[in-house]
Amino acid sequence: MPAPKSLPAAEIHAAIDRLARAIGERHTKNPRLILLGVANGGIVLAERLARKLGVKSGVLDISFHRDDIDRHPIPKEYVPTRIPVDVTGATVILIDDVLFSGRTIKAALDELFDHGRPAKVELAILIDRAGRKLPVAADYLGVNLEAAPTSKIVVTLDPAKPARDSVTILPSRSSA
Repeated sequence: MPAPKSLPAAEIHAAIDRLARAIGERHTKNPRLILLGVANGGIVLAERLARKLGVKSGVLDISFHRDDIDRHPIPKEYVPTRIPVDVTGATVILIDDVLFSGRTIKAALDELFDHGRPAKVELAILIDRAGRKLPVAADYLGVNLEAAPTSKIVVTLDPAKPARDSVTILPSRSSA
């Protein structure tokens, strides 16, 4: 099996800075801006971006909106939806670590609209690996990574020690 490929913490931090800068440029004076991290991969990323931008952040749990809930039950590390303010009329930016098929974002939109009707919804993604099954595209993108459809991208953002941040592309087991 081929060795895993990875991105160093410095590249990850540069990508996060690019995301923050792009969001900040587009929303310089938007008092109704909310960043919502998609649980679980987008939580730490949303918190970091919110700190850099000086805005509120929260969490969207998509467990009950997944179209594969029969194969992937609610994870043990369940994090409930926590939205700091009313989303109705607000600009909401959904934040996630990896964009692949688009199904996670569809579930996040379903969960978001259970809580109100935002004026606008945008999407910020740290890693876009392509392979969409739904018409979903990021408004803000950190890094494009090429990966085989059967490989797995593992993003680790350490909330306490960002120097430990990593992105690893694990090769598919069938490519051995």
